[in-house]
Amino acid sequence: MTKEFDLNIEKILENWEVYHAIREIIANALDEQKLTGTKDISIRKDDGVWHITDFGRGLNYHHLTQNENDEKLSAEGLIGKFGVGLKDSLAVFYRNGIHVTIRSSYGVITLKQMKKAGFDDVTTLHAEISDPDDSNMVGTDVSLDGCKDADIEKAKNLFLCFSHEKTLDDTGFGSVLETPEKSNAGIFIHGVKVAEESNFLFSYNITDLPNKLRKALNRERDNVGRAAYTDAVKNIIKCVENEEVLEAYMKDLGEVVKGGGHDEMNWIDVQLYVIEQLSRKNDKLLFITGDEAVKRRSEVSDAQDEGYQVFIIPYKLKEKAKSIRTVLTLEKYNQRKNNTFSGDAIPVSDLTPEEQEVYNMMPEILAFMDGLPGVIASVKISEELYTDEKKTITLGLWDSRTRTVWIRRSQLQSIESFAGTLIHECTHAASRCGDVSRAFESALTENLGRQAAYYLR
Repeated sequence: MTKEFDLNIEKILENWEVYHAIREIIANALDEQKLTGTKDISIRKDDGVWHITDFGRGLNYHHLTQNENDEKLSAEGLIGKFGVGLKDSLAVFYRNGIHVTIRSSYGVITLKQMKKAGFDDVTTLHAEISDPDDSNMVGTDVSLDGCKDADIEKAKNLFLCFSHEKTLDDTGFGSVLETPEKSNAGIFIHGVKVAEESNFLFSYNITDLPNKLRKALNRERDNVGRAAYTDAVKNIIKCVENEEVLEAYMKDLGEVVKGGGHDEMNWIDVQLYVIEQLSRKNDKLLFITGDEAVKRRSEVSDAQDEGYQVFIIPYKLKEKAKSIRTVLTLEKYNQRKNNTFSGDAIPVSDLTPEEQEVYNMMPEILAFMDGLPGVIASVKISEELYTDEKKTITLGLWDSRTRTVWIRRSQLQSIESFAGTLIHECTHAASRCGDVSRAFESALTENLGRQAAYYLR
């Protein structure tokens, strides 16, 4: 027995292409898979005909009504919720000469145009419903005869599960995705692409939709404007914890300062989040403005000598970051130096005769350098030396603020210990390089060579 079901479609969506219609069929199949917990859907080509198959409960004529789907509206993470995609897709297929057959245990559905019942002057698209081929069939099979392979691939690439963008970080609001090389970044909602961004650093899959975005999702589900999803993307970024992703944002912020970079890093609340998170993970980051890099070059250089990594950020960002405890500015850096270094100078006269003898060898030790480097004002001895609030002990220290080399008293136990620490700290002072730098290692190696050559003459 055959029945005709009026789809009440007279005017077909002109702005939909075939791949849009295929997208809706795939979306429905994926939703059914998720709702029923059944196995993965199948998209395959048999004898020149494409099939999109799910293994859920089976489609029946009730699904052809254009009402909001209560089940989908209440479920989380589903793609289709408005009950319009299926009918619109069928109309697009019919317009483009693609023969559609929908099979389930409830029947076989094909399409035809007919006079509307009671209105001979109106022709609408109808679904022709026949008895099922297999009343024991599981799921729904949609066959598309005359569909181009390119349209199938284009539709599949709108879904994360088929396009396979790499997930870099997952948050409660969605995911940060790696943008494929030579491609625009994609904006996805529950795994379906709704927009592209030509100047985003990453792609994003939004899973928690703000009301603004819910309202913006139009019938076509594509070309959603940036204003609708900006807050959603910000929510994702401001929950990122992956250090590599944060560092990529930070690197990009450096480009923004130069007039380049990507659009995400133009958002100041995102900028604040990134520098705060990186600062929490690494307390050796120093954030300065371009103006400070020029006018306070000596302080910046001192910080670099001490192993700090320096980032240039916009002035507006620095002003907002002042209140964030973990974000280190030049002002906080100087305060930290004042608060963390501790050491009390011992007068040379209070040293033991043996210690004085070692201390007085200083000119001979530094003869290869023509004496104490000019940048050093004095060399002082302290019983204990601490470099931070945790009272981390150090054997020697170059304090650029006071131009003083500090050496722990215990180093005066031998000429070897004193000479080693003294040359080490003098090299810091003269080279203006920190311990972990290749430049310091080169300067120290050079000084050792000079010393050897001096005493071999």
